[in-house]
Amino acid sequence: MANVIDILYERGFIEQKTHEAELDAYMGAGNVTCYIGFDPTASSLHIGSLVPIMSLAHMQRQGHRPIALVGGGTGLVGDPSGKTEMRQLLTREIVTENAVGIKQQLSRFIDFSDGKAMLLNNADWLTELKYIPFLRDIGRHFSVNRMIKTESCKLRLDSEEGLSFIEFNYMLLQAYDFLVLNDQHGCRLQMGGSDQWGNIVAGIELIRRVRQETAFGITFPLITTSSGAKMGKTAEGAVWLDPERTPPYDYYQYWINTDDKDVNRFLMLYTFLPMDEVREAGALKNADLNAAKAVLAFETTRLVHGHEAAVKACHSAAQVFGSPAVPGHILPSSDIPRNLSESDDASVPYTVMDLGELEKGIPAFKLFRMVGLADTSGVARRLIVQGGAYVNGKRVETFDQMITDSDINGLEMLLRAGKKRYHKIKIN
Repeated sequence: MANVIDILYERGFIEQKTHEAELDAYMGAGNVTCYIGFDPTASSLHIGSLVPIMSLAHMQRQGHRPIALVGGGTGLVGDPSGKTEMRQLLTREIVTENAVGIKQQLSRFIDFSDGKAMLLNNADWLTELKYIPFLRDIGRHFSVNRMIKTESCKLRLDSEEGLSFIEFNYMLLQAYDFLVLNDQHGCRLQMGGSDQWGNIVAGIELIRRVRQETAFGITFPLITTSSGAKMGKTAEGAVWLDPERTPPYDYYQYWINTDDKDVNRFLMLYTFLPMDEVREAGALKNADLNAAKAVLAFETTRLVHGHEAAVKACHSAAQVFGSPAVPGHILPSSDIPRNLSESDDASVPYTVMDLGELEKGIPAFKLFRMVGLADTSGVARRLIVQGGAYVNGKRVETFDQMITDSDINGLEMLLRAGKKRYHKIKIN
């Protein structure tokens, strides 16, 4: 079986790691236990969490045991890493509720049955800590001089708001998490984003001092698009893994709109497709590259929302945008529907109209009301005035703008209300 470190390197996951030679030997010697923490500041994770999630899944696929640690305890404090201002403190009830949603999403990627992986919540031990014993047993191993030199502390100390005492404790708590997981589950590897390097090293040092044992750390790079934008951020906000926040169709569309320069890299990071196929896809151009984008969108949607939702989103996109068939030689391991023209999916509603109805023109607000994208003419007017109405992807400028036969595209016209509601007009 391949060393999982080599797999993660090849697919672009690793930015830094500690004890390089020892870590490679440790991972190659047998099955190990590793962990990543997930911050429960919301009831859903977003695309920015996919790299750590995928890394845990790769670990499991290579026979190792991943621990997904939900920060129910540390979430009550707030991680200052990567932040220029203090996070809003959450109540225990909100953190607990968010942790439940995160656990459900992680189960899409990781098999938690029969002890193959573990879902833990650090609230189970952190909320029971006694302050004086914690300071004597754990706090004495930390140097304030070293702590304030970490990137997460330096960023906040240089900011206008500064670093609060409660946040300053975060590093101790995360290091203590690593010690607890090491003691209770034999976990010797922690992974996380590049902003977690200081916290991870603190945990490694704590285990060395308290248990005289070598632990390891791996960090992942901050993933940005070719334009430099943070991964998973759009003009409308974050792209969530929760279908109630970002519907599967919109999630699919986010990936189908990937920049040409990012397709190959994202196939490596966000799918499990074989690397030999991904490397071949790196040479694709034009229509074949668009087909590879469709595979990327399908595979990522399938992982997050399931096969049925991915197929439905794929068919819907084909109906709306006329997506071409995906040739069998492009990323053949994917089970994406290869001939979308055969789809009888009806997830995008439509209305049949005679050409004559549009030759004279119909005011936009009346058309949106006619097809059911607005309940009343007043609602349709407000939708248009607020910039939420589109015809064939172009925003409708005024509520009485005339929609005519000149707006027909291939005997069809696509109307959209807001970000999520579509309606197609088919011309008879």
